Amino acid sequence: MRSKRDNIAEYILYLWQMEDYLRAFPEQAEASQELHELNEMMHREGIVESGHLQLAANALNEIEGLHNELFNEDAMYRAAVIRLQPSLNLLKAKTDRPTMSDIEACLILLYQIMLLHLQKKEITPETASVQEQATKLLKFLSKIYQNPTPTLPTREGK
Repeated sequence: MRSKRDNIAEYILYLWQMEDYLRAFPEQAEASQELHELNEMMHREGIVESGHLQLAANALNEIEGLHNELFNEDAMYRAAVIRLQPSLNLLKAKTDRPTMSDIEACLILLYQIMLLHLQKKEITPETASVQEQATKLLKFLSKIYQNPTPTLPTREGK
């Protein structure tokens, strides 16, 4: 399984992808030990048809906590988030959860773009621009999560 420590954003996206894969192809749950374990977790947590594993929710909470710390403490980071805000607000408005966090919105955006690529559908230049900004933001957060600076609290599980 991908490691949360290596890249927390990719870890979340990977878990979401595996959840969708097991929902689409439940017979594949025995194809590997990893898929079997994820399938068992999905059954235990009651998310066989929809929802996300607690592993993904916990990782999302961790990266959101780091995002909030940086937003409050780092002017350059805050400016990057503010530049992305109008696009994130549009994305959120199109969902059934318009109050979701900015980080969750970035992850959903990247996940949806991945699905569009798998379907061989094109994305608009505007969407590609937002994708680039969201990717940069999540890469930065993942790097900080992986190697926190001495001024930031050490992430649990490191």
